Amino acid sequence: MKIAIATILIGTAAAFAPSPEARAPTSLNMDRRAAAGQIATGAAVLAGLPQLALADGARSAATVSRAKGIYGQRIANLESAVNSGDFGAVAAEKNAFILFNSGALGKDQKPAAVKQTNDIFAAIRAKDASALKSAYGAYKSSTGIELVKVDDVMSGQGYSNDYDFKTRTPAG
Repeated sequence: MKIAIATILIGTAAAFAPSPEARAPTSLNMDRRAAAGQIATGAAVLAGLPQLALADGARSAATVSRAKGIYGQRIANLESAVNSGDFGAVAAEKNAFILFNSGALGKDQKPAAVKQTNDIFAAIRAKDASALKSAYGAYKSSTGIELVKVDDVMSGQGYSNDYDFKTRTPAG
């Protein structure tokens, strides 16, 4: 976008430039102070333009579905690690819990899920396997996480777009 704006500014300046016959010789007849002033003015103009392409953190059905598909599956795959008491495997997926909570859950569900996530990691720090099992089970049931079995990666409308969770994941 900035390149397009710069191109428009250069094109506009070229349209109002004097004809080649009226131009001064190509020698440098501008002092450093004037050049610095023009550069600073141009930079101020470009900096003052609105930033048109900013990430706004919008939540859509596609982003929620992708978060549930990617991070929910990573959390669901921890079932065997939780049952065997493998604290390291669960701790290694800490980011999956964080990203699932922020991307897949609504504002009303998020506080409870964060508390349950904290309970899971408190059980890991305490090395309490039974507390880990119960906290993990409560988290899964309250957030609706379940392991999705993909029979055919070509099925579904979203297979060929970047927002489908099967794209660039083990499910695909």
